[in-house]
Amino acid sequence: MTTTKKKQADAIADELVTTAPPGPAGADAALEPGQVNLQVHLRKIPLLAELSEEEMQRVKADMRIRQYAKREVVLQKGASGDSLLFLLSGSLQVVDITEDGRAIGLRMLAPGDFFGEIAVINGSMRSASVVALTPVLVALLPRQTALHLFAHSPSVANHMLRFLAAKVQRDSEFRALLSIHNTSRRIYTFIDLLKEKKEGDLHVVENLPTHQDIANMINTSRETVTRALLTLTQQGIIKKGTHRLIIVDPEALQKLAQP
Repeated sequence: MTTTKKKQADAIADELVTTAPPGPAGADAALEPGQVNLQVHLRKIPLLAELSEEEMQRVKADMRIRQYAKREVVLQKGASGDSLLFLLSGSLQVVDITEDGRAIGLRMLAPGDFFGEIAVINGSMRSASVVALTPVLVALLPRQTALHLFAHSPSVANHMLRFLAAKVQRDSEFRALLSIHNTSRRIYTFIDLLKEKKEGDLHVVENLPTHQDIANMINTSRETVTRALLTLTQQGIIKKGTHRLIIVDPEALQKLAQP
């Protein structure tokens, strides 16, 4: 093998965790020689992208893969925080259950996101549940391995600090949103919070939740969400795509969201 090809092969090996096919929903995927059906590109996960070779090898050795069916509970509120989790494929929703049994959506998770970090950091119970909105693959990193990375990997520690700061700000914005009495304005504000700026001046909402999921998150009805989004579409403020929303006129949306 040439030196160039060897370097390319080593780079690919650094990025992959190869596992056996996932077993029944919720079961650990066994790491047995010869069973190569699933390859996980670890360096495509932002939190792990800049790990050293030694750190990556430890993560690869300790990580386990699980699969969950649609609507299955991935994390249960009150369970022990024994692992840091990464969403590899599919879509998840973080939810809390009210005293009267209603599920209130807190946020959505997309591939590459990690979750369960608070319970891992302070050794507490899970503060919310996580439910699969589609069939998903999830990677689990044992708590001790995750804590080692937090303490010894500058790239992971820096990423985690920025993530936690953004989470505090997002939670503050979400609490303010729920205090808005006008339902339509609450929906407009929610969409405005979800939007991301892409190339040029394009603003989009990727992995758009269903109308029912949006309704659950902001305490309204699915019909109300549908009417509000239809109004925005008719006014030319948004354009709906497949699981995505394009904000055609961000300034108009912000004006509707203002009191």
